Amino acid sequence: MTRTSAVSLIRSRSLSDVAEYAYAATAPATSRLVFLAGSCPLDEHGNTVPVGDYAGQAAKAMENLRTALADADASVEDVISTRVLVASTRQEDLVAAWEVVRDAFGHHDVPSTLMGVTVLGYTDQLVEIEAVAAVLDEPESDGPTHAPSA
Repeated sequence: MTRTSAVSLIRSRSLSDVAEYAYAATAPATSRLVFLAGSCPLDEHGNTVPVGDYAGQAAKAMENLRTALADADASVEDVISTRVLVASTRQEDLVAAWEVVRDAFGHHDVPSTLMGVTVLGYTDQLVEIEAVAAVLDEPESDGPTHAPSA
């Protein structure tokens, strides 16, 4: 069964088309919002991986983000916005992480903010991805319906 996404991406004709993401997104008031904690590049043992690799950490953070979304009955197509935090002052490091995130979202180019920060919470952590998703849940059924008896 294919679920319809609640998210509508908005692209502005008045703003630069250089951005690799939509400038805004909306979801109906009836959607369920999912606020995800920052997704970190941690393995199953809580270790930051791969150490020193911006793109590799972005890929692991996206993998963990997908898992958290699935646990909330959502997917990347339900994400309405992201914030990508990169512990670096070098633009090329931010771009290396961003390209992984951008590619992971594919055609669903959600509004995003890319930020260079001083430090992140885990030892050796270079990347963290925050996200908000909006989900249209299927209406709950009260069981099978029967035609009235004559």
